Amino acid sequence: MLDLVAKKLFMTKGKGVHEDRLTSFEYALRDAGIAGTNIVLISSIFPPGAKMVSRREGLKQIKPGQILFTIYSKNQTNEPHRMCAASVGLARPKDTGRYGYLSEYDSFGQNEEQAGDYAEDIAAQMLASSLGIPFDVDKNWDEKRQQWSISGQIYNTHNITQAARGDKDGKWTTVFAAAVLLL
Repeated sequence: MLDLVAKKLFMTKGKGVHEDRLTSFEYALRDAGIAGTNIVLISSIFPPGAKMVSRREGLKQIKPGQILFTIYSKNQTNEPHRMCAASVGLARPKDTGRYGYLSEYDSFGQNEEQAGDYAEDIAAQMLASSLGIPFDVDKNWDEKRQQWSISGQIYNTHNITQAARGDKDGKWTTVFAAAVLLL
């Protein structure tokens, strides 16, 4: 049986601007360092025992043409000055033998901090519910974070987010954020 459980994971992001929408996306992938690969979008599980590595270390381990399993978010606009964001949030349990969660989130009108906090919140809510940690969905992110910290079951949360304002001349602007799994 083929073992496709990732051993490592890294996060990356990029931005691209071009008159053509698809080329703008290609430029965002280039900026993220993964344009020469075949990207497969998968669901949002951080594998048990997987290790986070730096973007630099992760990029060293990929080859042109390689199939990359990713959890990613992208957003695009051709409206001048319109703010757009793409974010991937991560929540990992203290028990490394358990799986964590990643979340994909894109928005208009939010900066990197706002979109990143929301993506983290989504991932942490999914992890908290899978661990049986009670929480109030109506509380703000900081209140929930404090509640989850008290539970002692969530190791950490993190996000990678790319935000940008639409090109002033109406060219396509693409923002991209991804968690890349390495087998």
